[in-house]
Amino acid sequence: MADGTVRIDGNSLLLPGGVRVRFIRTLRLPETGTHALPPGLGDFPLRRVEDYPDTVPAEWLARGGVMLPVYLREAMWLSFGGTTEPAALQVGVGKVCAVSGKPWSSRPARDPQNYVVLPRQPWLDGINSGKGTVRQFVAVPLGLGATVEGQVTGEEVWGGVQLQSFPLKEAALHAWRQEQRRLAEAAARQRSMTATGGYGAAAPMAAPMAAPGAMPQPGGTTGAPGAAPRAAAAMGLGVGGSMRQEVYQDDRPLSDWSTTAAGRVFVHLVTPPEWRRITGETPPPSPVDRAAYTRAGLPWFDYYDQDAADLDPTDALGAVAPVGDWIGDDHTPWQPPSPQQVKPLGDAPGKPVGDGDW
Repeated sequence: MADGTVRIDGNSLLLPGGVRVRFIRTLRLPETGTHALPPGLGDFPLRRVEDYPDTVPAEWLARGGVMLPVYLREAMWLSFGGTTEPAALQVGVGKVCAVSGKPWSSRPARDPQNYVVLPRQPWLDGINSGKGTVRQFVAVPLGLGATVEGQVTGEEVWGGVQLQSFPLKEAALHAWRQEQRRLAEAAARQRSMTATGGYGAAAPMAAPMAAPGAMPQPGGTTGAPGAAPRAAAAMGLGVGGSMRQEVYQDDRPLSDWSTTAAGRVFVHLVTPPEWRRITGETPPPSPVDRAAYTRAGLPWFDYYDQDAADLDPTDALGAVAPVGDWIGDDHTPWQPPSPQQVKPLGDAPGKPVGDGDW
């Protein structure tokens, strides 16, 4: 996909450079305390906006992109994969950067950093709101002021999620490939010495961890009033509970990254009734009850990368209040997972997705 097109592959978005993004349904956390990473409960389905010209709002057609159905208060996380070469990925929530809290930008930036680095960042569960923590992405309607967009900017115009990827510049990519070849050759020499009993034989390694998706996965990670609701952007992302997740600091110079995006896409969030009306399809069932999940003994997760540095939170995102401040708390009694349930982790293309004016 060197031409800059974005495609849907099953329920994944494929951006140029092999960047794969999935939107994962998950359990909504309590808005008090700090929690382990909740599991994945399946992918949100994705559809191209342009495939439904007679039923989607005109503004959606103008913006292009894709849409997915999400329930009020439903939580989600973003899973990143696919790419083997480094990529910088910007994630916007209502065109507010989920990493820096700054307005949506056309290029990577530092101080504060406005992107995540792939493949080091395996997922993003929420906004970068604390040291070593994020606040969970939770869907809410526009017009209440509860979205990140409403609280940071004072108005709610865009909603949805925005993604934009940047590759390394040619010189930096060449240097990275050279280093990967050097590491591969060193590893091959090490394996050869190990096979012959030579000096430096490697210690036994544990069995490789199952790839995300093989079983329930980790989900991980008082504002100004908003503008009146807009029919063309019914849902946006607010925040819920806090969880232990780091947003990793980039360890390469900013000048290594291209200033031209390889691809970008606007993700519209649709209520289940609207999804049925627009697509004619049945939306996914409502989210699973959290206490029932925990009682079943299914896993939660904790992820740590000892070689990576966590980004400091910004004031703008640290001040974002949870959606319960607007629409109340509908939680059933919370049953936290037992210590044995928390598992440590770490140490064919479809049609192009249209991009419009946003």
